[in-house]
Amino acid sequence: MKVPYSYLKEQFSDPEPILDAFREQLTRCEFTFGPELEEFEANMARYTGARYCLGTASGTIALSMLLRAVGVGEGDEVITVSQTFVATIGSIVAIGGRPYFIDVLDDFTMDPGLIEQAITEQTRAIMPVHYSGSPAHLEEILAIAEKHNLPVIEDSCCAISAKIDGKHAGTFGAGGAFSVHPLKNLNVWGDGGFVVTDSEDIYQKVRLLRDHGLKNRDEVEIFGFNGRLDTIQAIVGNYLYPKIDEITDQRIAHAEKYDRAFSTPELSRHIKVPPRRSEARHVYHMYMVLAENRDELLRYLIEKDIEAKIHYPIPMHLQQATLEQDPPFGKTDLSRTEAQCRSLITFPVHQHLSDEQIDYVISCVREYYSR
Repeated sequence: MKVPYSYLKEQFSDPEPILDAFREQLTRCEFTFGPELEEFEANMARYTGARYCLGTASGTIALSMLLRAVGVGEGDEVITVSQTFVATIGSIVAIGGRPYFIDVLDDFTMDPGLIEQAITEQTRAIMPVHYSGSPAHLEEILAIAEKHNLPVIEDSCCAISAKIDGKHAGTFGAGGAFSVHPLKNLNVWGDGGFVVTDSEDIYQKVRLLRDHGLKNRDEVEIFGFNGRLDTIQAIVGNYLYPKIDEITDQRIAHAEKYDRAFSTPELSRHIKVPPRRSEARHVYHMYMVLAENRDELLRYLIEKDIEAKIHYPIPMHLQQATLEQDPPFGKTDLSRTEAQCRSLITFPVHQHLSDEQIDYVISCVREYYSR
């Protein structure tokens, strides 16, 4: 039985409603800042409960613009984690900033207890990552940030629909950045993202930054980016908008089935499921666990036609681009990050999988460890 990681062919098996909207747009050719973008922004603001939303060219540039909007610039430090996709760190470095790495908890998110020891005279922001769709411990992070008068920028690129006590991830700090890359839970036909914030000041700054810093067609107020979301991609986002909860609920159901199986005495000796907080809604952009003999298990599953993956075997503080920095980026002890990266494995969890496919993954994992 084949268990694919990607689900895009199923997700867009009937593209005609989207293509019809494209054809209608072709009668107007408003490919930038068209009304569909305004609709998408209104949809995302309403869905997350944020006051403002701005569509962006990617989640990465959304992070960079939010950091710029709160004053991060050349040589400034941003406290964040090493266990993340490169975009988190790249968004800091792209604007001249410097990440300061701290370790993570057993749920793969930032350890708030390490923040204060990482604060220096150069610290300008804290950027937790809602990794794999698991909300970071924002109540503790925000308390420390307030104590030290530091803005919190949430890397919510994996976390559309994730919540803490009913409040959406991305809406706790100064601003949140989301991705709608094709493999995200809400996805478009290419790169894209959006920013949410309740701050009018941040909204106005990002609005300028995403369009070259143009005040109007002829006046440049600040130097910015070409960071807007194309109207065509907004059309795809609007098509999927009503399906966000359905998509998320199905992923959660699959993840819960995995959790139950891997928590049995038979498998819990070999598979460690991360803690699941009752107050947090984990949306499973990725279903990640720690596995004994991870690399051998991965090879076994691939032989069984299961597209399991590793996200990511080399943490950011050990990547060549980081090791070549002079002076080096700041960091705390990152032993838990390094240990997790040696054992993390990701199983397919997307909404188009059948119960039979989930059962097959579980049976193959059981079969591997029972040999």
